[in-house]
Amino acid sequence: MNRTLDVAIAGTGLVVTSPLLALSAVAIKLEDGGPMLYRQTRVGKDGVDFELLKLRTMVVGAERQGAGFAVNKGDARITRVGRVLRRMSLDELPQLWNVVRGDMSIIGPRPTLRYQVEQYDERQRHRLDVKPGITGWAQIHGRASLPWAERIELDLWYVRHRNWKTDLLILLRTPLALFGGTYKGETGGWTAHQPRRDTLPPA
Repeated sequence: MNRTLDVAIAGTGLVVTSPLLALSAVAIKLEDGGPMLYRQTRVGKDGVDFELLKLRTMVVGAERQGAGFAVNKGDARITRVGRVLRRMSLDELPQLWNVVRGDMSIIGPRPTLRYQVEQYDERQRHRLDVKPGITGWAQIHGRASLPWAERIELDLWYVRHRNWKTDLLILLRTPLALFGGTYKGETGGWTAHQPRRDTLPPA
């Protein structure tokens, strides 16, 4: 998607969802008094770091407890408000501001952490050839429940074959993928599983 369309969609999204964002922020603050936003350094296009924004869904300092950066359904670190936000993927809404700022695009591979990028091989680094996105090809094919290697393959396919028809398909299918929540799942995250190539569309 070009920059003008990205800004138009993200800007409109921020205006339309601003009451929901405000209500969610107040609920987060009232529950435990902690910060409403969670900020985390992620890797963007060409390997450049940026600050990703999310509504906070876990206890303060969660990344230093339990499973660290991995999050499973039922994780005790998730707050009561956080469970609701994750179930409907509302915690991702602040990333519309990341799009307006130019850190992200509406559509693209999900941005990952530096330690994950350091494990990419030369081929996988092509995942960084485009801006990371709020939603993407891997998101509509299983999101974080997929084995990591499979998510990489899906993202690489998108980078090589992206066009307006694929972007439109992703936009149309994203609402159906939103309500699975953002959890690693039994096969997601950093695993030794090989990607199921039969899930990839033909070149």
